[in-house]
Amino acid sequence: MSVPGPNDITRHVLPNGLILLVRENRISPSVVVTGVLKVGAYDESPEQAGLADFTAEMLMRGTENRSFDQIYEELESVGASLGISGGTHGTGFGGKSLGEDLPLILAVLADFLRRPTFPAHEVERVRGEILADLADRAHDTRRMASLTFYELAYPEGHPYAISSSGYPETISGIDRDDLLTFYRGGYGPEGMILVVVGAVETDEVVAQVEDALGDWDGQTYAREPLPEVPPITDIRERRVSIPDKTQSDLVLGYPGPSRTDPGYLDARLCNTILGVFGLMGRLGEKVRDEQGLAYSSYSHLSGGPGPGPWRIVAGVDPANVDRAVESVRAEVRRIREELVREEELSDSQAYLTGSMPLHLETNSGVAGTILSMERYGLGLDYLQRYKDLIGEITPERVRAAAQRWLDPDAYALAVAGPPEDE
Repeated sequence: MSVPGPNDITRHVLPNGLILLVRENRISPSVVVTGVLKVGAYDESPEQAGLADFTAEMLMRGTENRSFDQIYEELESVGASLGISGGTHGTGFGGKSLGEDLPLILAVLADFLRRPTFPAHEVERVRGEILADLADRAHDTRRMASLTFYELAYPEGHPYAISSSGYPETISGIDRDDLLTFYRGGYGPEGMILVVVGAVETDEVVAQVEDALGDWDGQTYAREPLPEVPPITDIRERRVSIPDKTQSDLVLGYPGPSRTDPGYLDARLCNTILGVFGLMGRLGEKVRDEQGLAYSSYSHLSGGPGPGPWRIVAGVDPANVDRAVESVRAEVRRIREELVREEELSDSQAYLTGSMPLHLETNSGVAGTILSMERYGLGLDYLQRYKDLIGEITPERVRAAAQRWLDPDAYALAVAGPPEDE
């Protein structure tokens, strides 16, 4: 397959504000549908944390035209799949089928987006599932370290500091009327992105989407700008005790760049060197392999519409937590102070540019990439420019990215593991 670009991606905006992007691919008989709506945890109050996710989970539990069972019977009868899930800035959806069954996928998608009924018995069933997951989270060291990190790294009340999954007390207090009110106020086509990739004819897809969603006129929430996130200037640390655990998990990190920040790719290459390339970069080499302080250690850069986190994650023996933290800090200090060697830089650049074609081998990979290109305003020619964008990053730019976002002496650190006396 050629690299997707303006020559083979069709972008069509419906009168109601829905943005459709289509790319034909006849190599496979399948078609992938993915997209995002402009509604999420951003639009809920802290007192109802988890409402957006709860609402998304309810959409496929019954519509005016189909019961919960009928939805899945229709999809499974042709080997298709379709799902939806909530997030902070948006609610994502995705599905897959044979190209000939795209009209069914679009019909079911339109049905649960436009005509959900929120059956009372399903509300209680989904509530029980969410509460069970939150109970599991409370006993999971990795998830609790992550949850605590967000609370430390972002200001109190900031959307990123609040769990989009909610908390037992907030989920327990949400009723059917709350779900209906949130749905009616925020689900609509304005700003919605829909991507279709696979064995289809572009003109037919445009006509099918217009037929299924073209006359939808639902509402969307007006949003205030995302609150500012000041840099961390001190050490913020919290340790969470979870009985009967034998391993500790730690998350050390910072608010990082948004995906639209001009320095995002510099930060991504820096992160690749720090904790991704090879066997998890310098962190894997030093903290895990050479010093034996962690079972696993890596770094992750989120990006996104706002300043997503730049996290260093490690699973460690509880006795080694403090030593592992010091080792992580040493690697952060090194990448801030020393220029990356040209060989290390070129290896990581080759990894980033070489892995992209592999990601584009599937319709799902192409669809997800096109969605990101549209969502973050990267341009339809982004993939054609990508290799040059990565190739022009210098050691000085990598160091500048580390100096801008990373600090070995000011960070958020969350540790979850067994009580210290165990």
